[in-house]
Amino acid sequence: MFRPRRAPRIPGLSINKLIPNILTLLALCAGLTSIRFAMHDMWKEAVVATVLAAVLDGLDGRVARLLQGTSKFGAELDSLSDFVSFGVAPAMVLYFWTMRGAGGFGWALVLLFSVCCALRLARFNTMIGEPDLPPYAYNFFTGVPAPAAAGMVLLPLALTIQFGGGFFDRPMVVAMFLMGVSFLMVSKLPTYSFKKVRIPHKWVLPILLVVGLMAAFMVTEPWLTLSLLGCGYMASIPFAVRSFSRLKAQADRAEAATSAPS
Repeated sequence: MFRPRRAPRIPGLSINKLIPNILTLLALCAGLTSIRFAMHDMWKEAVVATVLAAVLDGLDGRVARLLQGTSKFGAELDSLSDFVSFGVAPAMVLYFWTMRGAGGFGWALVLLFSVCCALRLARFNTMIGEPDLPPYAYNFFTGVPAPAAAGMVLLPLALTIQFGGGFFDRPMVVAMFLMGVSFLMVSKLPTYSFKKVRIPHKWVLPILLVVGLMAAFMVTEPWLTLSLLGCGYMASIPFAVRSFSRLKAQADRAEAATSAPS
């Protein structure tokens, strides 16, 4: 008896759509591996795994757009990976490192960070494709993105590795970072989005030289370099707020001049 062939439950995917998803899964694995390192008191390896997850997370979206492999499945997978790699993993690393010495207070702050990361990602997903955003707003994030938040909250650990214990490894200092970064994630403060920044021609060569020097310092002085990058990003937030306010004021003046009766 002839039976008609059933359609496959999972449709076939081209390699262009698989590569970004593979990068996302690698980022997820790196984030989970940082928890394993923390459970064995391997703090340097835990930070490196988180940095690797951030690098892979930055690549998957760009590779997907480059290869025209964007998909709804990839977007959902990326969001779940971000929550685990940058919301759960850094919090657990800090808990195993020093916050479990603070008892229930330490665990409450760890939960706060993870919850704020989930809320930040949920808000980001709902804002994708909103048509009512002004043109200048696309150069900014609303709040601190999850990968940057993970780097900022792990800054005390990187500073302790570089300069030794005594201050940055105190639970109260780490608690201030946890609370501050949690607030920044769910806040409406504008932060720089470097995805659409266009580099003037005269600055291309100097920037490439700076990147080369940064790579050299990452090899010779990795913890100092990571600490400076984290501090530099934190210092950029007030400039982002000022830049956003200036652009918004310019747009409002232009709109008022256009709508004013002649």
